[in-house]
Amino acid sequence: MWLSGHSKPDYRTINYFRGKRLKGHIQSLFADVVRMLHELEYVSLKVQYIDGTKIESAAGRYTFVWKGSVEKHRAQLEAKISSVLSDIDSQIKEDQSELGRDETPRPIDSTQLKERLSALNERLRETGKATQKQLKKLREEHLPRLEKYEKQLATLGERNSYSKTDEDATFMRLKDDHMQNGQLKPAYNTQISTEQQFITHYSIHQTAGDTTTLKEHLEASKKTTVARAMWWWPTRATAVRRTMSFWNHSR
Repeated sequence: MWLSGHSKPDYRTINYFRGKRLKGHIQSLFADVVRMLHELEYVSLKVQYIDGTKIESAAGRYTFVWKGSVEKHRAQLEAKISSVLSDIDSQIKEDQSELGRDETPRPIDSTQLKERLSALNERLRETGKATQKQLKKLREEHLPRLEKYEKQLATLGERNSYSKTDEDATFMRLKDDHMQNGQLKPAYNTQISTEQQFITHYSIHQTAGDTTTLKEHLEASKKTTVARAMWWWPTRATAVRRTMSFWNHSR
């Protein structure tokens, strides 16, 4: 405050400085601070006490995308596309096409559908209005929806949900707020290592359960700037009980 002449920056200024100026440097600055704490003998870096907390995202609460719902709608769309293609093949009197009625429907992706539409357009230039109408529906309605579902599944990865306005956030059950609302909210699962009340390592996860984060958190601590610079990693880790699983306990 003294350096700024006692002027008070608003949150936009702080956010700009954090997002633009510090981006790419926060990890190294954090490592420098931890290294300084070690040199001053505030921490030994031989032990870490691990606990986690879920941090709510700024995304909207009702912007969720659920993996089960996407997979269900995609399967329904693929069945509809197979039926339309089969009808078109029947109209042009082709025998047992790739997507004939007697075949078991196979999964269809957007690239295959584009190629199929292109081939059909070349062969069906002189066909009737009904066939052209079906082709138009495939191209303008079904294809964009199939591409949307593919993009959503790619964004989901191994997760079961994400937020449309913050695709990195996963929906998790947080503690009840002051209105006793305990619904699922977009959030991040943050794991923090401490020693002598100083934070020595942190990691951010997209899974709600702490049992799945401990291994990744410990392995990440070996790859930090501090560990690489000092050839250091803790010889003992103490975690809260909810992180325990067969893998965690056996190690």
